[in-house]
Amino acid sequence: MNGLPPFLRNLPPVVLASLASIFALLVAATLVVQLLGRVKPGLDLAEVRLRVRSWWVMAAVFSVAMAVSRTISLVFFAFVSFLALKEYLSLIPTRRADRRVLFWAYLAIPIQYWWIAREWYEMFIIFVPIYVFLFIPLRMVLIGETAGFLRAAGTLHWGMMVTVFSISHIAYLLVLPPAAGARVGGAALVLFLVVLTQINDVAQFLFGKALGRHRAVPTVSPGKTYEGLLGGIAVTLVLSLLLAPWLTPFNRWQAAAAGLIIGLGGFIGDVVISALKRDLGIKDSGTLLPGHGGILDRIDSLTYTAPLFFHFTAYLFY
Repeated sequence: MNGLPPFLRNLPPVVLASLASIFALLVAATLVVQLLGRVKPGLDLAEVRLRVRSWWVMAAVFSVAMAVSRTISLVFFAFVSFLALKEYLSLIPTRRADRRVLFWAYLAIPIQYWWIAREWYEMFIIFVPIYVFLFIPLRMVLIGETAGFLRAAGTLHWGMMVTVFSISHIAYLLVLPPAAGARVGGAALVLFLVVLTQINDVAQFLFGKALGRHRAVPTVSPGKTYEGLLGGIAVTLVLSLLLAPWLTPFNRWQAAAAGLIIGLGGFIGDVVISALKRDLGIKDSGTLLPGHGGILDRIDSLTYTAPLFFHFTAYLFY
């Protein structure tokens, strides 16, 4: 530990080992892609290369944000919420009259994360779904524009729910103290949630491509199959059982339940955001992450897994 940079010494050894494993997987993926390019020069690997490069950037930024300090980590997740809400609002048609209302939606982000920094759970859990949701329609009413009022309020509410309220649950995991008898605290829980959610996405994609025959939601996401769903859940369940003793306070059955929650919740989050994009007639929500699309494309599963996993963990241990 003494040979590590000072900011890495803030992390528990098990979290450092897990982050090192992630980078080892990225090294392996990079080498495999390069090898395939040499063995099969005619194979189009451009998108795969872009995806791997983006994963390197995302893993590096996430690791630094987690390691430097708790404050930096909270700022990082607040910035993710900001980028996601900004991207969402760039996709959703908004009324000209509501542009002044958007200021209050953005202002809710630092306030929401301030409650987390203060560890004020009661305000964290009610601020967006009660105070923000009641204030925004009031602000719209004061502007005086009634045409399209319901659609405008509903779309802004839903955007705040998935990009701010749901994602902020990851940040609140970070400030949780170690549960009774647990060796690690919030940073390990965040790593557990994020890693399992992302691997669940990859596993569902791979199983769907290799074995997919029966479409799960053909009108929403034709590429989603029951084989991909079940394969992703199986991988996530096994990985949960393997990682839980190191990163969580879960026993075997709790770890299995967490794996099922993340596996199924990730699928639902993915198809819900897919339904949004299909309604808007777009394939990707943006171009921020080459090979992946926009920030919403990358956090779509987390919009469901983060609050579900948080409240499952809180119910059991806090």
